[in-house]
Amino acid sequence: MNNKRKNRIDTKNLLILLTILCISALALTLTDYVSITPLRRAASVVVVPFQKGVNAIGTWFTNQRVSFRDVQELSEEVAGLQAQVNALTEENTRLSLEQDELKRLRALYEIDSDYREYEKVPASVISKDPGSWYATFIIDKGSDDGVAVNMNVISGGGLVGIITETGRNWATVRSIMDDNSHVSAMTVTNYDTCIVSGDMTLINDGLLSFEQMNTENEIHAGERIVTSNISDKYLKGIPIGTVYEVTDDSNNLTKTGKIIPTVDFRYVQEVLVIKELKKTAS
Repeated sequence: MNNKRKNRIDTKNLLILLTILCISALALTLTDYVSITPLRRAASVVVVPFQKGVNAIGTWFTNQRVSFRDVQELSEEVAGLQAQVNALTEENTRLSLEQDELKRLRALYEIDSDYREYEKVPASVISKDPGSWYATFIIDKGSDDGVAVNMNVISGGGLVGIITETGRNWATVRSIMDDNSHVSAMTVTNYDTCIVSGDMTLINDGLLSFEQMNTENEIHAGERIVTSNISDKYLKGIPIGTVYEVTDDSNNLTKTGKIIPTVDFRYVQEVLVIKELKKTAS
């Protein structure tokens, strides 16, 4: 009973105190004689830091929103630029391929002009043996196009090889890089004859070998080698390559050496088949 009465008194006193405070605050706002500087100072101590904190948080969120928008715009711009780069790269690749093809066709046209006395069949390589070098490969022309076994094949300014097998619309070419290839050849300067062969120990260096060169003449690097008139399968005078290295044999009668082929046998794509077989004595 006493506790309840005590609570009522405390509540009453608290209500009276709050009423007095409210009246006092109202009076202060209505009079010009009471200085409000202490109140302002109190407000500055409590309110201003709080307001600064709120402003800082608002500014941070605004900056984050702007940064996010900038990142989105930059990401979209980068994606657009990447699409342009991809398109330009694709276009550049296409133009490079077309330029390479044009160079090959121009070289093919030039060698066609050099051997205009022969009828020729243009062909493209459609298959090759494994490896980097075109030792043997298949072309897209065959017996229906007049291609026959032992016809000479040229490209890139020189001798590529010879036809070894034909079908109706295909043919197999054994290049002079193949280790089963042996070509009767001669020097342009003195007509010294030799045998040019493919060599598996030299193929990775892109070189051919020659042997049995009977000559007393000095043979220097850079000497041009062509097919000889005594070859039983190859037409005379087709460029094979240039001498890279020459060595005197132990008998001091013959020479051997290495040749840089005229044709780059890493990149054979188009060829010409000469539709004339070498005439030999029967």
